[in-house]
Amino acid sequence: MSDTPTALPTFAFDNSYARELDAACTPWPPAAVPAPRWLWFNHALADALGLDSATLAGDAGLAVFAGNAVPDGAQPVAQVYAGHQFGGFSPRLGDGRALLLGEVIDRAGQRRDIAFKGSGRTPFSRGGDGKAAVGPVLREVLIGEAMHALGIPTTRALAAVATGETVYRDQALPGAVLTRVAASHLRVGTLQYFAARREVPTLRRVAEYAIARHDPELIGRDDRFLALLGAVAERQAQLVARWMGVGFIHGVMNTDNMTLSGETIDYGPCAFMEAFDPQTVFSSIDTHGRYAFAHQPGIAHWNLARLAEALLPLIDPHPDRAVTLATEVLDRFEPRFAAHWLAVHRAKLGLNDTGDDEADRALANDYLQGLHRHGVDFTLGWRGLSALLRGDPLALQRLWGDDGAAELNAWVERWRARLAAQGEPAAQVAQRLDAVNPLYMPRNHLVENALQAASADGDLRPFEQLLAIVQRPFDERAQDASAALPGTPEQTRGYRTFCGT
Repeated sequence: MSDTPTALPTFAFDNSYARELDAACTPWPPAAVPAPRWLWFNHALADALGLDSATLAGDAGLAVFAGNAVPDGAQPVAQVYAGHQFGGFSPRLGDGRALLLGEVIDRAGQRRDIAFKGSGRTPFSRGGDGKAAVGPVLREVLIGEAMHALGIPTTRALAAVATGETVYRDQALPGAVLTRVAASHLRVGTLQYFAARREVPTLRRVAEYAIARHDPELIGRDDRFLALLGAVAERQAQLVARWMGVGFIHGVMNTDNMTLSGETIDYGPCAFMEAFDPQTVFSSIDTHGRYAFAHQPGIAHWNLARLAEALLPLIDPHPDRAVTLATEVLDRFEPRFAAHWLAVHRAKLGLNDTGDDEADRALANDYLQGLHRHGVDFTLGWRGLSALLRGDPLALQRLWGDDGAAELNAWVERWRARLAAQGEPAAQVAQRLDAVNPLYMPRNHLVENALQAASADGDLRPFEQLLAIVQRPFDERAQDASAALPGTPEQTRGYRTFCGT
C-alpha cells in the first residue's frame, strides 16, 4: 500500500452534533484498512455539497473514504440511539459499524451529514465486527441513487471503497466502506434512548437540536415539541405514500431506521415489487411479514406513536394532558397519509385534483386490485397506461392476460371518462404519465447479478451499467429495453434480501 497522501481534501466541516450533543455520541476513529481501492464516487453529489470533486476522486480522497486519513476539521463520532426492532425494544443500539465524520453546508445552504458505514468496531458494536461487504455497500449505492432519481427523499452514497479485507458472514466476502450523506442521522430511536433512561434534560437538548436542524420555524414556540411530532408525522406520511407509489418495500422499518428528517435510510433488506401483491415481503429476517408492503403505513404510524411516547415529558408536564395532545397529533396521521397516497396515485393516473376524492381513490384502488388478481408487474402495469393513451393497448393487455381482459376494459372505460372530464389531449396526459411512472427500476435479478459480479469477480461493469439505467428511470431507451423486463419465475420465486450485518 502506498503512503497516505499528505495533502488531504478540505471539507469546511461545522460539526454541530458533536459540539452540541456530546451526551448522544462518543468520539471514535475509523479503522485503517490495508488496501483501499475505488469502487465508485458520486461526482454530482460532491459538487452539490460544494466539495472539490476532482481532488476527492483521487488518491487523497481514497485515503479519506477508506478511513485511513481523517481530514482537518472532522470529528468522527459514533452516535447512540435505541430502537424497537420488529416490535421489541432495545434500549441501547447505536452506530455499531458507522461513524459520523462531520457536517458540511451544501450549495443550497442545507446542513448535511457525511458518515461512514463499515468503518470498524465502535463502543456500540455489540460483538459485531463493524465491517461491511462490497455487495451490501453497492446495493446501498444502487437503491439510494434510484430513489433519488424517482424523487423520493433519501440518504445518498458519496463514495464506495473496497478495503482489501475479508469480512465473514455466511461466507467470506470482500470488505468495503460506504460514505453516506444525509440531512441528518437523527432517528426516532435517538430520542427513545434518552426517554427510556429518563434523562429529560438531554432528551430536551436532542429535541431542541432536531427542531433547529429540521424545523427552525418552531424555535421558541411553547408547543414546539408537539409541533415537532406533527412535522415528523407529516414527513413520514408523505414519504411512505411515495414508497407505495413505486412498489418499494423497506424491509426493516424499526424505529432506529425512521429518520426525523423524512429521508429513507438503511437499504439493507429492501427491494421493489415485480408482480403486485400487497403482502410481499423480501427480507429474510421478516419471518412474520411485519414489514410487508401493505403494512408500511401502519408501521409508520406505530413508530410515530413510539416517538410520541419519547416526547411526552417535553410536550406537557402533566402526563395525561401530554398523552391527549400527542394522541390528537397521531390521529391526524392516517388522513394525512390518505391525502398523500391519493395525490401520488392521481399523478400516476394522470388525474388532476378537481375530481371527487372518493371516486378517484376507488379508481386507483380498483386498478391495484386488478394488478394483484392477475399477477401484473407493478412497474409495467402503471407504465402501460401512457402507451394505451397513445393508441397502443397491446402491452397492457398482454400484462393482464386473457383472463383479465374484460376487467381491464371495464376499468379503462371508467378511467377514460374521468380523463375526459379534464378536457386535456390524450397525448398531453400520456407525456405527464411518463414523467411519474418509471420504466426502469432496480429489478431484483439485475441488482443481484451486478452485486455478484462485483463481489465474486471484481467486475464493476454490470453495477455501473445498472446504475446508469436507474439514474434515468423515466426516459425510454431502446438500448436498455431488456432492463425494463421483469425477472423470470426462476429469478423471482422465493427471492430474499439480507441486512448485510
